[in-house]
Amino acid sequence: MSSKPTYLGLLNAIAVGEADGHKLFEAWAETTADEALRQVLRVVAIREAEHAAVFTKRIAELGFSVREKKNNTFQNRLELARSDSSDKKKFKKILGISKKPRLEDRFADVFLDTSIDPITSALLGRYVAEERDSGRLLREARRTLRSKSA
Repeated sequence: MSSKPTYLGLLNAIAVGEADGHKLFEAWAETTADEALRQVLRVVAIREAEHAAVFTKRIAELGFSVREKKNNTFQNRLELARSDSSDKKKFKKILGISKKPRLEDRFADVFLDTSIDPITSALLGRYVAEERDSGRLLREARRTLRSKSA
């Protein structure tokens, strides 16, 4: 590709964010005592790692490389994931999942850029579908935790 795609920043943000997400979910899976939650966290962690890899690859195919961005909150979130804090606290502090469901769709704007090429568009479609499903799995795991302690 001869010029920088308008959506390169989006791809970079996904690659970096998903790599961080993989580390968070893996760390959390290692510390939870809840076997069902551990399985969900591992599935989500695998998805995050795969997303980081495919978007890193796509950026390279477009002739660019991933640019790491400083994330001031990541280290704190990773420390919490590795801690012996409760899973409920981790849901709230790491993911922002508590009793109130989030109504907005954080992926609604992904396809507003009509210059996205077909290969990247297909990757984004799969990414959005899997992220929505991961959110569903995590919300269900959170509800299950709530019912176990009731």
